[in-house]
Amino acid sequence: MGRKKLIIKRLNNPKDRQTTYSKRKIGILKKAKELSVMCDVDLTLVMFSPSGIPTLFVGQNKELHSVVERLSKMSIEDREERRDYTAKILKKMYDNTEVDPRNFSIDKTEFLKFQQDRLKELNEKIAQKTKILSEWKNPQKINNLNQIQIMQNHLAASLNNIRAKKRELIIQEKEHQCRLQASQRELFIQQQQEQALQQQFGLDFEINGDLFI
Repeated sequence: MGRKKLIIKRLNNPKDRQTTYSKRKIGILKKAKELSVMCDVDLTLVMFSPSGIPTLFVGQNKELHSVVERLSKMSIEDREERRDYTAKILKKMYDNTEVDPRNFSIDKTEFLKFQQDRLKELNEKIAQKTKILSEWKNPQKINNLNQIQIMQNHLAASLNNIRAKKRELIIQEKEHQCRLQASQRELFIQQQQEQALQQQFGLDFEINGDLFI
């Protein structure tokens, strides 16, 4: 008998989903490691199990923040273009199979909703920051004692940071002056030694405007 064809679809039994995830996760991690080593690529793999436990893999000699930073520098249009390209590859791979092609389609409506939610969140943050800035400019208009106390604590912390930075800069300036003075002393001593050698061997000295060799 030939090997039974596996139908790719969501497993209804939670236990089956967890078991299948545990088995296939090892293979995916192995392939990810091989790809990162052989091709020396920036690779990050994030998976959450059916029970919500995360698995994170970062390519060899790579840092997660550097990979995420590269992704963050891409424009939204570029990200969607690459996502669409990957989805097309997956659809082509699973052509004429039992896989529902809708699993690999790009939902533009969902993407638009995501962007709208993100814009709303950014506007809320801007409004909050604007309100805080207004309160700092006009503290006399604040009637909330807790808010005043928070602002006072922030000011105290900021003042301590400023004082610490001032002390650090003063120390750096003193160290710089000490190094500069030491360099000047070394240069002066070197010049004195050179003049002494010149006088000792009669290489170049002048008396009453006449030059003797």
